[in-house]
Amino acid sequence: MRSNGGVTEQRVGDPLLTAVTGLLEHPLAGLSDDRVTELLRDVERSTRMLTALTNRLTVEVVERHIPARVGAHGPKGFLMETLRLSSQEAGRRIAAARSLGTWHDMAGEAHEPQHPRTAAALADGDISADHASRIAAVLKRVPGSTADPEFEAAEQVLAEHACTGSPDDIAKVGDAILAYLDPDGKLTDDGDRKRMRGLMIGHQRADGMSPIRGEITPTLRALLDPVVAKMARPGMNNPDDPESPSGDCEYVDREAMVAAAARDTRTAAQRNHDALVALLQPGRSADQLGSHRGLPVSTILTMSITDVERAAGVATTATGGTVPLAEALKLAERSQPFLMVFDHQGVPLHFGRTKRLATAAQRMALIASVRGCTRPGCDAPASLCATHHVTDWIKNGPTDIDNETLACDHCHALVNDGPNGWKTVALGPDSTHPGRTAWIAPPHIDPTRTPRVNNRHHPGELLAEAMSRIHHRNEQHRQSPKQLQRPDKHAA
Repeated sequence: MRSNGGVTEQRVGDPLLTAVTGLLEHPLAGLSDDRVTELLRDVERSTRMLTALTNRLTVEVVERHIPARVGAHGPKGFLMETLRLSSQEAGRRIAAARSLGTWHDMAGEAHEPQHPRTAAALADGDISADHASRIAAVLKRVPGSTADPEFEAAEQVLAEHACTGSPDDIAKVGDAILAYLDPDGKLTDDGDRKRMRGLMIGHQRADGMSPIRGEITPTLRALLDPVVAKMARPGMNNPDDPESPSGDCEYVDREAMVAAAARDTRTAAQRNHDALVALLQPGRSADQLGSHRGLPVSTILTMSITDVERAAGVATTATGGTVPLAEALKLAERSQPFLMVFDHQGVPLHFGRTKRLATAAQRMALIASVRGCTRPGCDAPASLCATHHVTDWIKNGPTDIDNETLACDHCHALVNDGPNGWKTVALGPDSTHPGRTAWIAPPHIDPTRTPRVNNRHHPGELLAEAMSRIHHRNEQHRQSPKQLQRPDKHAA
């Protein structure tokens, strides 16, 4: 409240301050665990929506020239002085308002944000400021201008992914999108990669250690990843554990495998190091590494017939990487070929089996179609995944390709019938993703228990869908520009 000539006025922000003050004073001891979790979600959503409001207010400050009127050193200086912000935080807020705010021209006409889908998701409380800033960082690398359909499609895919994923995943999804937007090497071509390749091992220090640095080509990465996937698996080749499996050992006893992994306290970097030590032991080669999760330790490439016909694009690997098509075809010349056939939804055709364990052919089909862990938000590639029965084997779930999917060891262990367990279901023909595996989160994560799919490993499909919607919308505008209104902020 404030007094104006003896009349008490309510400030615009008073209801907000009153509500927050009330929550701060509200006792929490009497709340159940479910109520505490519910309040935590509500506070987070409100915080995100307030961030969108902050962007609106920042736009008002700039467009009204308030900093100049009060003698501040620009909008950034105004925010630093008025809100006691650091230089970095004030700069971040200005940048966020530039990309997510609705700005006006000299005539007063409003222009939608540079990143409209991201702005809408933030205003709805579906994503955080961290999500939005990481989306903006990826979009800076997208070739072309913000008016290009490819840019719009990339922004849509990133914003939609952010609504169900972690900010930590945004850069990884962005890398996959950029690989599809730049299949012919416009950003980095084969000549650039040849020039940049190299490994440097520094001088050995007095303590015996040697530094190593460098950059490796997609081909070397594709060849190295499957070896590391097996040799550097938790519990494998652990020099501090005499019972650790090593060499070309296959995990026959799952309990022993789990026990070795539980004893393994090494970091990922240390496991990679120990894997190379094991690989380079005298008398051992990559050809003698046996199998990993039922398949030979080798590079598995997936490419579309469309890309092969036009001699452009990228092949994907079972470890989640990409290889330019020309290099992938060279690798394929020396490989044993397998042919995988899929239906129109990208689901591999039926491979019926009566035993519990998936066959090598079934696993190959899953690698080619599913590509990685199917739990929403997980980025584990196929090489780190087990074959999972969507309907469990002990519940009469068949070992058929339409009842199998991929799940990494961590996510696989989350599936159970307990109150905090995850569930998996196969989506029907009327769903958006027929044949795909959807996961149902426990109530503390998603009270609605909505089945959700993981699109992390299918950026090409998401881009194609977004591009199709954008082209359809633009065609409608072109044919009937006067009758059609600007689409809703949630529409493509």
